[in-house]
Amino acid sequence: MTYPILQDKVALVTGAGMGMGAATARLLAGAGARVAVADLNEEAGERTVAEIEAEGGSACYVKVDVSRSEQVETMVDAVVAAYGRLDVAVNNAAITPDVAPLSEFDEDYWDRLMGVNLKGVALSLKFELRQLIKQGGGGSIVNVSSVRGFSGQPNAAAYVAAKHGVVALTKVAAMENGARNIRVNCVAPGAIDTPMLAASLARRGQTAADIAPTMSLLNRLGTPDEVAQASLWLVSDLASYVTGSTIHPDAGYTGN
Repeated sequence: MTYPILQDKVALVTGAGMGMGAATARLLAGAGARVAVADLNEEAGERTVAEIEAEGGSACYVKVDVSRSEQVETMVDAVVAAYGRLDVAVNNAAITPDVAPLSEFDEDYWDRLMGVNLKGVALSLKFELRQLIKQGGGGSIVNVSSVRGFSGQPNAAAYVAAKHGVVALTKVAAMENGARNIRVNCVAPGAIDTPMLAASLARRGQTAADIAPTMSLLNRLGTPDEVAQASLWLVSDLASYVTGSTIHPDAGYTGN
């Protein structure tokens, strides 16, 4: 059951067309928020909006490439134009990890991945924070990192570096904005059953059954909804004394 802990709040979720982003957008809407569903994939984003509306929620779609500053600024402006303000954001947009050793990494893919997975979070923070500061009254932001933000992984240097960077951005943003009552936190999911993980495993010649025993003390993949619950708690007032922190929905992987 979802309780209306975000009643009358306006939320923005990037990468909300599928996977964890879509689950998060639906959960925030179920908790009472009006949700801006931001994604580069228009069909996927509109599908999430339709799912929210079918459940009685309020949502709108915003097309965005989070690696482009002007598009991210326009995204935040569109949320404010639609709903009058911004209260919470979940910066989830990311692309599939790289698959080459560091000695042979593809520079074009490195640049694209860094543009979305790291710069995209930084740009989202930049313009979300500007809006929250302009409004006054505080707010709450969650950035989505990964267990790879706390450990290495062979043949995924760009992804690992970017996800470490997301944790660092979270700490800096929390330090800079705590006095304004703007909280910035992070979730670092483990092996979650999403289209992105499936694509990444396929590129590596692996299956979910191959990784579950080593990636999870519960011997299973997590669900997008289980990660979304962590984000919901962090953006809500239930976590009013939490900032600069990371929650690990990873079935014990990081701590073991």
